[in-house]
Amino acid sequence: MAASGAVLAECLDLLEAAVAPGVTTLELDQMAEEFIRSRDGVPSFKGYHGFPGSICPSVNEEVVHAIPGPYALADGDIISIDCGVTLDGWVSDSARTIAVGQVSQVATDLMDATRRSLAAGISQARPGNRTGDIGAAVQDVVERAGFSVVRTLVGHGVGRSMHEEPQVPNFGQPGTGVRLEEGVVIAIEPMVTEKDPEVVLGGDGWVVSTRDMGLAAHFEHTVAITASGPRILTRVST
Repeated sequence: MAASGAVLAECLDLLEAAVAPGVTTLELDQMAEEFIRSRDGVPSFKGYHGFPGSICPSVNEEVVHAIPGPYALADGDIISIDCGVTLDGWVSDSARTIAVGQVSQVATDLMDATRRSLAAGISQARPGNRTGDIGAAVQDVVERAGFSVVRTLVGHGVGRSMHEEPQVPNFGQPGTGVRLEEGVVIAIEPMVTEKDPEVVLGGDGWVVSTRDMGLAAHFEHTVAITASGPRILTRVST
């Protein structure tokens, strides 16, 4: 899974460098698929329950699961790119939100809070802790910053399949939920909204957007629970 995660981290770095006004979400999708396959991986999302793309490129009010297409990024947009890689049968899952050109202060603050909430959640991913410890840590950072946590979309276990047990909510009470054990691997993925936490499903049956059309941000890492603490599998080794 660490090898799969390294490919995914490199892929997201490549896409982040490519994000610019005028680039379409389909072009980013094609770049991702080409890169993943060049590393002997398979795009985990492509064909998953019929999903047509290799990435989910969700822009502005879109939270997750947007389908790649002709939309050309514009200065001031933010784009959340969610991607998965399967390598030798092992899956990794990661996401990040990227600014397109010059963005608003609220967009900058939203991305920063979401990024920090992911770090707080990861810090709780230790043997003996519970999923509620992760969720509470995420929720605390987000709400202290004045934003909202989406309740209906959660993180999850990951391994041979994209979605496994346990579910990992981005809110909760410390000391509650499923107990974390050494060797478990989970995807922690705060999905945070500018205002109202309520979301709606789009007419294509895939994209999930904020109900009030406020901005949304999404950061995610695949994390292994180890005796020495959380090990992030979806970042480039230094």
